[in-house]
Amino acid sequence: MTISGKTRVCAVIGDPIEHSLSPVIQNAAFNALNLDIIYTAFTVNASNVINALTGIRALNFLGLSVTMPHKEKVIPHIDWIDNTAKCLNTVNTIHCKENKLLGYSTDGIGALGALRENGANPHGKRVLILGAGGAARAIAYTLIEDADELVVLNRTVTKVEKLAETLKQKFGKKIRVNSLSPSIIRKEVIDSDILLDTTSVGMKPSMDQSLITSDYLRSDIVVMDIVYSPVETRLVREAKTAGAKVINGVEMLIYQGAAAFEIWTEHKPPVQVMRKAALEQIGRV
Repeated sequence: MTISGKTRVCAVIGDPIEHSLSPVIQNAAFNALNLDIIYTAFTVNASNVINALTGIRALNFLGLSVTMPHKEKVIPHIDWIDNTAKCLNTVNTIHCKENKLLGYSTDGIGALGALRENGANPHGKRVLILGAGGAARAIAYTLIEDADELVVLNRTVTKVEKLAETLKQKFGKKIRVNSLSPSIIRKEVIDSDILLDTTSVGMKPSMDQSLITSDYLRSDIVVMDIVYSPVETRLVREAKTAGAKVINGVEMLIYQGAAAFEIWTEHKPPVQVMRKAALEQIGRV
């Protein structure tokens, strides 16, 4: 594409950010629809989050993706957030519109899209979520209406208890919560239909680690790891060994990115183009 004075800019901020596939995915989508938009990535440490948001406002960016560890930190510094993001206190997508910063959460939409499009509809299923960070909260919020039962485990139990109370008040449905210990994971995974690992275990520097090994798993369970770098985490390898159905983190990245694309552009996202670009980049790496 030709960059001109009319070209709009989107970006992703986080720390670290060098591993991000989002620039490849979003630029492929913009090019496919002949949109005069480019997407890049910026490393922003915690002390510079306010400065980064001031900068995108001043430079009239079109949109911003927000990843770890800034999904909560951006909230006090934007003008409006949607009900999902407000309920969960997490924002991963910002739309810069008429000099206002509008915040959204698309992680839950991304997880649901990844599950459904890979033949794992959570409707009526027992879903187990490991972790209670921003992505986990968004996923729980999105899946709770479909799932027959939702269980969330986290190292800090008080944090997951707060999530359970929030969802109970919002939806009138109870979720079970507990600590993220090996014995409890093993107990809970036995009867689960879908397992989602939203923790950072499996990313650098813990690439050789997994909260679950193959002997925990059955061939009829669906396992999704939202880590996408590396694509084949230790959990993914363990799930394959058990013969389980596996959905890797690239799928969720694509569908949450597609939701952000639609917020920014009001165009239907070219999902297949986005997936192809991601897989080609992974192949090159």
